[in-house]
Amino acid sequence: MANSSESNPLLPKQEEVEMKNEKKSAVPVGKNIDAPVSAAISVGWTADGLPVAESVMERTQWDSGLLSCLGRNDEFCSSDLEVCLLGSVAPCVLYGSNVERLGSSPGTFANHCLPYTGLYLMGNTFFGWNCLAPWFSYPIRTAIRRKFNLEGSSEALARSCGCCGSFVEDEVQREQCETACDFATHVFCHACALCQEGREIRRRLPHPGFNAQPFVVMIPPGEQTMGRQA
Repeated sequence: MANSSESNPLLPKQEEVEMKNEKKSAVPVGKNIDAPVSAAISVGWTADGLPVAESVMERTQWDSGLLSCLGRNDEFCSSDLEVCLLGSVAPCVLYGSNVERLGSSPGTFANHCLPYTGLYLMGNTFFGWNCLAPWFSYPIRTAIRRKFNLEGSSEALARSCGCCGSFVEDEVQREQCETACDFATHVFCHACALCQEGREIRRRLPHPGFNAQPFVVMIPPGEQTMGRQA
C-alpha cells in the first residue's frame, strides 16, 4: 500500500504553509527574538506604595548630593542659592513649595506649610530643636524618590561600598528599608534633605503657577473722525 503522503501531492505544500504560519505567530512583527523579557515589563507603584512588578528598572541618581547646598554653576545657580536660604531660615516655606510643585496644585502650599510651622515651633519650644517636623515632612522624600525613580540611601551605600545588599530579599523589603532611610535622613539632616529635594524638584518640574493658559487682551480701536473735503 502506497504511503498517503506520496499519494497526495498537495500535502507537502500544506505542511510548509502550516510551518510558516506557526513561525509568524511565534515571532511578533517588528519584535526582536533576543530582546529581554524584563525590558517590556512596566514598573509602577500602587496606592499603598508597593511595586507592581518584581523586576525593577535601574535607579537614577539624585541631581545633587545631600550636602551640595550651594548647587552647581549652571542656569539653576540662583535657584539653588534661594533654596539654601529658605532651608536655613524658613524651612516651612521650602517644604510647602516642594509639596506644591510635586503635587502640581496651587492649593497645597498652605495645607502643608501651616502644620509644618506648628510642629517646628513646638519642637524648638519644648525640646530645643526641630524634632517634630521631620515626622511630618519625610513622606515627601519618599514621593520624590518614587516619582522620578531615584535611588535611596541604602542603594547608594550599596553602590559605593558594596554593603547592605544582602539584607533585603525582595523589592517590598527594599522599599521598606528605603522609607526608613528617608525618615532617618529627615531627622538627622533635615535642612540638607529639604534643600536637596528642592533642587531636584526645581530641575524637573515647573511651578504650578506658571502653567496657566495665556490670555489675549482685546484693545478697542480708537475713535475715527472723517474730515470734510474743501
